[in-house]
Parts: sequence; structure tokens; C-alpha cells
Amino acid sequence: MNTKALEAIALSVRTLSMDAVQAANSGHPGMPMGLAELGALLYGEILSHYPGDPGWPNRDRLILSAGHGSMFLYSLLHLSGYDVSLDDLRSFRQVGSRTPGHPEYGHTAGVETTTGPLGQGVANAVGMAIAESMLAEHFNTRKHTVIDHYTYAIAGDGCMMEGISSEACSLAGHLGLGKLIVFYDSNGISIEGSTELAFTEDVEKRFEAYGWQVLAADAYDVKEIERLVELARNETAKPTLIKLTSIIGKGSPNKAGSADVHGAALGEEEVLATRRALGVGDNDAFYIDPDAVEFFSTRLEKLKREHDEWQEMFVEWAEANPELKQKWDKHFSDGTSLLMRAELPEFAVGDTVATRKASGQTLQALAKSVPHLVGGSADLAPSNNTALPGYGSFTRQSRNGRTLHFGVREHAMGAICNGLSLHGGFRPFCATFLVFTDYMRPAMRLSALMKQPVIYIMTHDSIFLGEDGPTHQPIEHLAAMRSIPNMLVLRPGDAQETSEAWQMALENSQGPTVLALTRQNLTVYEKADASWTRTLRRGAYIVQDCDGVPDVVVVATGSEVNLALEAAAACTRQVRVVSMISRELFQRQDRGFRESIVPSGVRAVVAELGVAQGWEGFVRDSADLFVLSDFGASGPAARVAEHFGFTRQRLSDLIDA
Repeated sequence: MNTKALEAIALSVRTLSMDAVQAANSGHPGMPMGLAELGALLYGEILSHYPGDPGWPNRDRLILSAGHGSMFLYSLLHLSGYDVSLDDLRSFRQVGSRTPGHPEYGHTAGVETTTGPLGQGVANAVGMAIAESMLAEHFNTRKHTVIDHYTYAIAGDGCMMEGISSEACSLAGHLGLGKLIVFYDSNGISIEGSTELAFTEDVEKRFEAYGWQVLAADAYDVKEIERLVELARNETAKPTLIKLTSIIGKGSPNKAGSADVHGAALGEEEVLATRRALGVGDNDAFYIDPDAVEFFSTRLEKLKREHDEWQEMFVEWAEANPELKQKWDKHFSDGTSLLMRAELPEFAVGDTVATRKASGQTLQALAKSVPHLVGGSADLAPSNNTALPGYGSFTRQSRNGRTLHFGVREHAMGAICNGLSLHGGFRPFCATFLVFTDYMRPAMRLSALMKQPVIYIMTHDSIFLGEDGPTHQPIEHLAAMRSIPNMLVLRPGDAQETSEAWQMALENSQGPTVLALTRQNLTVYEKADASWTRTLRRGAYIVQDCDGVPDVVVVATGSEVNLALEAAAACTRQVRVVSMISRELFQRQDRGFRESIVPSGVRAVVAELGVAQGWEGFVRDSADLFVLSDFGASGPAARVAEHFGFTRQRLSDLIDA
């Protein structure tokens, strides 16, 4: 260990962090200053990575779950050779800079995931550790180990308070993810003051109960931390929590150890006092110790050699294992080309099938041709139809199973799937009831923010859920999902559309997809559009048309397409029925296409079992919105629909009005 160099790196992290926050007059200097020695050790001695190839598949992952301390990461990325310049550090938190307030995936080289909402990064790290163990099981051979890396995360007191961390870490302990190592920065300070105001539990005992190995050290004893990391690496059956007792804002003479340094600039006077305390010149803003620069120039050469050796080994592995190499290429493809080979289930007009069941049958078929399609449910696989029994379950004993059992952990489930996707090599899906997107929305929003193609299977999508009542009947949830940028929401109207919806989800590599599916059976209907499978991909198509110009166009989604067809059959008017599988896709199309489906000069009626939000622009009068404006009720599905007036006759009367 080069102690002198590590001290120089830690000093540089402190000075860069405090100066960047001061220049922006915004940010969180306390965590970077308090944990600078850990950063120096990680980037100086421990991490296997290469700044020249940030996407190297076998790199160690480092997740800054305490994302408010982003200057910790940016400083170390700059020092270690990533494409983060000193000018980038000087423009911290400025519009368009590569150093935003919280780390953003895809925006800055070396940032593995978007963090800031506390606890999300920890859960992402669990997903990455799952991905590593899966890929290792699939691709390593006796002669070649192509996947063998660690997932590290840095979490603070806030991360430990958030419930998502409990969910994710409980599952990680159950699964025995031995290559997951979490550093707990225990500085005892949050925004309001001492953590004793609200947080006095024994975190170490909690993690021991989860099945983790728990270790502890002083945050400034780098030799001891290095020893503990080695212990963590040697423990292959348990993830490890390393609690580091630190001083927030260490180096600041007057603010270290206080809440004042958590989320605000030090101030010019304290910056000057800190420079003097650290032995830096009064005018040396953004100071970098020359010993740190020299160290990383040599370190970079070593990292390049290790990276190049892996590349050579990978070529040897590929030549020796051509079938595995073909499988590898499939795993790291977007999956679109594999759809051509899928033997999808066929559904005939007149069949009655719940779309959740049609989804399950389609998923089974797709799993045969898309080997990297993995996922599971929050303890609802029999209801969501998401198990992959032919491919086994991912467990502590079996790392090659493709069904994940998340337990009743919806929030962590979404974030873990983000981690799986971010790691690379997998196309993850997860499932629960649509109403429980309430529990998942923060993770789903981050899927969309990072443009991660996670597939969310959300069943039991309306009051037709029935007896479980309003707590389980989604009303506002479709509107909430549609409001998220980059989120593709698909609500298919029958089994045939469901099969196409799955293909659309796999074709969507630019963001997450929600499949909103029914509990109840729906009849497969004839399609007036002979090219409906192509038209559907533009958001909507004509299911049933009339002679000449229609008097009314009924725009329906999901189960309400069946209802609209029944209502139209009893009407005296000329009626066109449209299935709008994706309102957002439809609204993005050119005016000519939209007019061909829903002409602006024709009265439109919208039928959807949800709130009106977002549909107002489709109708001339709010009375033509056949929607819900209140929560559901408990009872048999048909009786609940009658209770709310959501019947064929009432829709028919509205169309004829």
C-alpha cells in the first residue's frame, strides 16, 4: 500500500469537493470530505476497472447510493483518468455540465447508475450482484473465468433509514450474494442534525439478522479497511456490510462533525480556514496534490494491462467455446433480432382469455428464444403468470435459474431490476398488481430517467379485480404511469394484442414498458385493419369500422374494447371502435395518421376504467368520457361494474346520445 499516495488522493478529494460546492454555492461537501480516505483506497488499490473502457463487462461496479455526495465520485473519476475534466469539476451543478448535482447514468463516464433518492443505489447494487452471479454461472468454464467481479456500494445513514434498503438487503442476505460489499458511512449526521433525533437502531444487528457478514472500522484506518475488504471477498456465502465510523466534513476546522456541512457550501471564510488546516495555499482553489497525479499515471498503466489481459483471455474463451460465445452475443444484444425465431402462441377469434394469461403464455414462448429474459414477481407469480418453470429459480444454491422470487418487496424489486439492466447481459421483467405501482413508482421513474428497458407486468388492472375491493382496484394508476416521460404504457384489448404488446416491449430498448393486463377473461375479436399488427405499433388501430364517415368514434383501451364492441352492436348510429393500446405512442404520430384513426371532425367517446386525466383532449364534452372518478368497491366483478354504471347498455346509450 502506497500510504503517501493515498493521503495525497484523500487530500485532493477534500479540496476539490469543498471548492466545487463553494463555486456552485450548492451541494453536499460533508460526505466527500468525511469519506475521502475510502475513496482513495477504492480507486487507488481495490477497484478492478479501466477508465479507457468504462463499459468493460468484467469491471467492478461502485455505486454511490449516497448520491448527494456526488463530488466524492466526480473527484475520483477525474483523478483516476475518466473523461471528467477539471473544468467539469469547476462547473459542478451547472446546466449542461458533466457534473450534475447527483450522479446520472449515461451522462458522466464512470457513473454506474443514477442515484440521489436514498436507498435506490443499494438496491441497484443488489441487482448488479445478482447479474454477476448469473453471468458467471452461465459463461465461466474450468479454463476461463470471464465474469468475476465485485459490486461495491457506499451508503449513508439516510440510505439505511429508507425502507427500500431493508427490502433489498433482506433479499441479498437470503440469496447469499457473497460478491456484494456495502460500505456504511456512519457519521451520525442528517440534515436536521444528529441522527439520534430519529434513528437509534443497531444497524449492525439488523444486517446480521438479514444474513450478512458485518464488519466495522474507523473510516481513517485505511490498512484496517483494506483488511476488512479482503475478509469480505473471502466470505463467498454472504454479502458484507462494512460500517465505517466517520466525521462528516473532516478537515473543516469549525464545521466538521456538524449538520452545517451536510448540505451547504462551507462559505469563503471556512474554505480558507480549511485550506490552511489541510496545508494548502490560500489561493489554491481546486488543488490537486502532485503525488496523486503521479500515482494515478502509474496506476492507469496497471489497470490497462489487467484490462488487456482480460480481453486476450476473452478471445481465447470465445475460440474454445463458440456455442457459449453465441449465447454471450445473445445476452448482450437488445433482443430484437431474437424475436424473429420466437414461436408465439396463437389465439383465435372467439377465444376467451384473460390478458394476464395470454401474457404468461407469450412469456413462456419468448423465453425459449430470448435467453437473457429473466425476472419474477413480488410473491404473485401464480396471479401474474410470470414464473419460468422450465428454466428454474435463481436461488442461493442455483445461480442459473431465470425466475427471481422477490417476495413481497415491490419497491426493491423495481430497483433490483434496474440494477440487472444496468449491469448488462439481461433483459429483466418484474410483476405485481397494477395498484402496487404505488409502491414501485420511485424505481420505475428511475428506469425511465435512465432509459432502462425494464418490463413491468402489471395485472389486475381495473375494478374487474372484484372482491378485493378499492384497496386493490387501480383507478388513477394508468394516468400516473402515463405521466412519466420515457415510460411506454401498453394496455392490450385481447390475447392477440397482448402477444404483440410483449413484442413491442422487447422492441423498446430506449426505456421501460408497462404491460397493463386483466384478471378477467376477454373475447378475442376480429380486426377490421388487415395490417393491425403494424398499425398497433403506432399506438392505435381500427378494430371495427362502419360504412362511410362514422357518427361516433369510440376510443377504448384494454378490457373496454370488448365492452365498446358490445355497445356499438346495440347502437343506431354509425360507430367506429378504436383500440388505443398506447395513448402516448398515438399522440406522437403525425397528424395525418391520427386523423385517419380519430378524425377531429367526428364526435369521440372514450371508454377506460380509470380517471379522465389525459383523455380530455379527445372529446368535445366531458360527458363523453366513460371513465371513473372515484375509488372502487368490493364485490363480484360484474356487480361492481353495475354499481358504477360501467355497463354495455350505459355505454350504448352514451354513444347514441
